[in-house]
Amino acid sequence: MADPGTENGSDALARLASVRGLNSAEDVVMQWDSNSSDHARQSKIWEGLQHESDAYLEAVDEIQTALESLTVGGNNQKELTRAQNLCQLAMTRLEEELRHLLLTCSEPIDPEWLVDNCSRAGSFNSRRLDDAEGGNDFDADVNDDVDAGVDGEVDAAERPDDEEQREDKPFSRPVGNVNPVLDFIPPATVLDLTNIVKRMIIGGYERECVQVYASIRKNVLEETLTLLGVEKLSIDEVGRMKWEDLEVKISKWNQRMKVCVRALLASEKHLCESVFANAPVSVACSCFNELGKGPMMQLLSFGEAVAISRRSPEKLFKILDMYETIRDLLPDIKDTFCGEACAPLRADVEAILARLGECAKRTFGEFEIAIQRDGSRIPVPGGGVHPLTKYVMNYIKFMCDYSDTMKLLFDEKEYDLDDEGGNESSREGSFRDGSLRDSPRYSSRSNDGERGGSTELSTLGTQTIWVTKVLLSNLEEKSKLYRDLSLTYLFLMNNIHYIVQKVKTTEVRAVVGDDWVRKNTSQVRQYASSYQRAAWGKILSCLRDEGIHTGGGFSSGVSKPVLKERFKSFNAAFEEVQKAQTSWVIQDDQLRDELRIAISDKILPAYRSFLGRYGHYMETQRHPERYIKYTSEHVEEFLNNLFEIHSPSLSSRDLRRRSSHHGSSHHGEASGRTLCSSSDEAIIMYSAV
Repeated sequence: MADPGTENGSDALARLASVRGLNSAEDVVMQWDSNSSDHARQSKIWEGLQHESDAYLEAVDEIQTALESLTVGGNNQKELTRAQNLCQLAMTRLEEELRHLLLTCSEPIDPEWLVDNCSRAGSFNSRRLDDAEGGNDFDADVNDDVDAGVDGEVDAAERPDDEEQREDKPFSRPVGNVNPVLDFIPPATVLDLTNIVKRMIIGGYERECVQVYASIRKNVLEETLTLLGVEKLSIDEVGRMKWEDLEVKISKWNQRMKVCVRALLASEKHLCESVFANAPVSVACSCFNELGKGPMMQLLSFGEAVAISRRSPEKLFKILDMYETIRDLLPDIKDTFCGEACAPLRADVEAILARLGECAKRTFGEFEIAIQRDGSRIPVPGGGVHPLTKYVMNYIKFMCDYSDTMKLLFDEKEYDLDDEGGNESSREGSFRDGSLRDSPRYSSRSNDGERGGSTELSTLGTQTIWVTKVLLSNLEEKSKLYRDLSLTYLFLMNNIHYIVQKVKTTEVRAVVGDDWVRKNTSQVRQYASSYQRAAWGKILSCLRDEGIHTGGGFSSGVSKPVLKERFKSFNAAFEEVQKAQTSWVIQDDQLRDELRIAISDKILPAYRSFLGRYGHYMETQRHPERYIKYTSEHVEEFLNNLFEIHSPSLSSRDLRRRSSHHGSSHHGEASGRTLCSSSDEAIIMYSAV
């Protein structure tokens, strides 16, 4: 056991050393007391020579040591009070120096520089900077220096005093192909800040330290966001915005969101952790939450405003872009805003992500309703592809570019538009006959009637097939606008063929399945056959042998009056076809050629055979041109030019004259506006939609 007398002597010596140290520390602290001189009031310690700031930190450490010693001893209240007063003076000065250092080196980041550094750093991924592989030695050196500064063991000789080490412009340290570490404050200044923060926290000024740091860095973040073009928009402002303007802002938001989360905020977090490296983890977390929460919510509030704004079909793809942006950034956000203090913000992010996902599903529902409600009553000239068909299929094609996201959204919860108030009535009308109730909308299987098999479909697949059903139902109603039944069939053939081709040549096929393709390809063939019967059946009936022979048999005589009537009927029917079908169109080259061949294979052999058998009877009559108006070559020429926009019209007066004006008449076409465009054609948003 130690001798009590010896122990008391040791305590006395310790207290004596503390008093001596306090005396020397007092000289330094009072030298920089703002009330002591104009020099102290007008100058800053960390703007002077390196040894001055080192001396001040040593003085603060001496005061803290004296406080601990005097508090334990408890016998010298006068010296304890003096130490406490000096500590308060020193903390006030350190707070002033901390504020000045932060204001001096904290400037908004140049947006072009920021984006350029992010681009050069490589792909943005969700890995943390500290855990990234391929970190360079420079990272380790800086971290070691900061740690050493926190412990107060930095040799003044190891810290250069030249101004180049304190340059204001930040720089980037890319780590492999991951997010860039952006040094907003030069490492030497970070070291100074770390040393100051350490002493303030030890001195009981943690709250003041956090307030100063958070307020200044928060202002810098907000100013940088402004320079990046991130606006503070209210929900009402977003709701009133024209879609064209909002679309541009969403595109910019997606880019800025990635830059801010993966570079700006992540680097700000890195800086905060470095400055508060010697404090408890909760202090750095709370500080960063205080300074980063506002800017982060400013970014997210725009996403929330878009999610709750009025839904319309054209917004779907931009909403999906926003959803994917937040979804992809969610691991980064959780990593950057970690800890208990940031839990409310993380919950807000997930809530906004869920709102955007729900908004995307409901917007897709608005798309279906828009198709149902399209009641345009102006038929497309020539039975061509309806603008609504192009709009819907291009919409579906673009949607399938987001198929993984859409599958995820639809599979989260079975989605039924009947849940939305007031929508059930909108389903009625074209649905009243129940013709659409056989849709796979409420089933996960697509049945193949011919093979008796079935293919499992995703919920997105059933939704997409349902939309094509709604479109086909609308097209069937529009086909009734044509007075000519054959044009009705041509219109349906053209539109369904367009739908099938869009599916076959895009990612939509993988969504709806091959069964759907086979079924609807068969439907195209059926409408093509129906068109041929309706358009050319009358002409073929004129070329039959029945009723021409007087005895009823082929070897008997020919009834010339009947034969004359047949030729007249053929001429009249053919001229009727010419007049009607000159302006009819098939836009798909392959379909047009196939249908021409099918028609020619029926009409030309029949007409040539009829002319061969009975033409010579008419040649002996007066005015034979009244009966044989068209040679087989003339008929063939007309058939070869069917369905062109400017097809020839063979008149009885001038077989060689082309009346192209029939094909160029589009005065009845409904007006539309371009919603968006693809690589091959514009998507037309029909005005009624």
